[in-house]
Amino acid sequence: MFKSKTLEAYILRWLGFFAALFVLLLYLLLQLLDWSPWHQVLATGLTALGLMLAILHFRKRLMATFDRALLHIEAVRMEDYNQYAKSDFPGGNVGAFHRELTQLSEYLSGQKLRYDQHAFLIYQLIDQLDTPILVFNEKNKLTYANGAFTLLYDQPWQMYRLASPKLLGLNKSKQGWQLEDKKQQWQISHSEFIDGGEAHQLLVFTNITSALRASQLNAWQQIIRVVGHEIRNSLTPVSSLAESLAGRANDGRDQKALALISERCHHLQDFISRYASLSQKLNLDIRQIAVGELTERLSGLFPEQQLEFNTGLQWLSADQTFFEQVLINLVKNAIEAGADHIALSFKEVKGRHQLQLTDNGHGFANLDNLFVPLFTTKQNGQGIGLTFCRNIIEQHRGSIKLENNADRGVRVTIELPQTNLS
Repeated sequence: MFKSKTLEAYILRWLGFFAALFVLLLYLLLQLLDWSPWHQVLATGLTALGLMLAILHFRKRLMATFDRALLHIEAVRMEDYNQYAKSDFPGGNVGAFHRELTQLSEYLSGQKLRYDQHAFLIYQLIDQLDTPILVFNEKNKLTYANGAFTLLYDQPWQMYRLASPKLLGLNKSKQGWQLEDKKQQWQISHSEFIDGGEAHQLLVFTNITSALRASQLNAWQQIIRVVGHEIRNSLTPVSSLAESLAGRANDGRDQKALALISERCHHLQDFISRYASLSQKLNLDIRQIAVGELTERLSGLFPEQQLEFNTGLQWLSADQTFFEQVLINLVKNAIEAGADHIALSFKEVKGRHQLQLTDNGHGFANLDNLFVPLFTTKQNGQGIGLTFCRNIIEQHRGSIKLENNADRGVRVTIELPQTNLS
């Protein structure tokens, strides 16, 4: 009897039942008292109306505490923990229910505060990383990326806000995420995390070119180490014996021959020593360098060569000794390539400091092997200069690119972080 799916209906039915029973008993009582029919109807009607108003007020007062609790729960669901429900009945089970709800809200508020702090620190960390990191929401729309995004698309990530992976040239397969145009250069790591109640995709891009190059250099270093050890073991006694025999020889021709042998031994030893430190970790002293002073020193080192400078920067962060050596090597390469005009420009491009050296020499016949150790197109070259330059620039967390001009000569582009004091 009186089964109901809601508390409101249950209260109304039972209170209505008792009110109707009360009105019926009142009506019978009035008949026994021999009231006139008009007075019976009036008294019964007024009593019924009063009972109905009382029932509605009782229901409203009772359900108000649940309505406030629902509003509190809705605020919690929306992560608004500053809204609290105040019950009309501070004691009893209703009061206990509201107090528990308030404590739950305060607990979730503290949890959210800690989570927001962690998320803030994570996003700050992402911003500091020099490898591209992209975040997609549950609708596969780009919602965040760090500054290194420009390494992939040459534009700030805000230009691609809410872009889809397809628009960014990203494809997902069983093997994982891949970048269409640069599959060999970038390796993509993928993970998922929850933020704001939504599942997000986190893509971390790793440039594997430097890792492959480091592996190649390590292989070259191992070869040079082994071969160098054997050569030194042979050259040392040969050089010593040649010098000893030269001191005893009376014939001028023999002395020249032995001196030549000794000289070539020393040359080979120096050659091995230089290559042994080809990829050695450098102790860089990075500080602010005045571009004007740098150009003056270069002009002084090459007084016979007309160097043209375009200085759009006042300062750049680098190790002065090693960075100057890179520029010296590049200018010498241009001169040896027959260039009579060399231009150097310093400017800021997309948040990085860029140096470009352009010459009108004969250019490179083979661009693929420029940074391969021991490879050279010069008759007396050793194949160490450009490899040494790249090693220095990459230890500055920068990049170097060489390309032939459309008409004649070479363009070298070096990019460095604006602040590289770590």
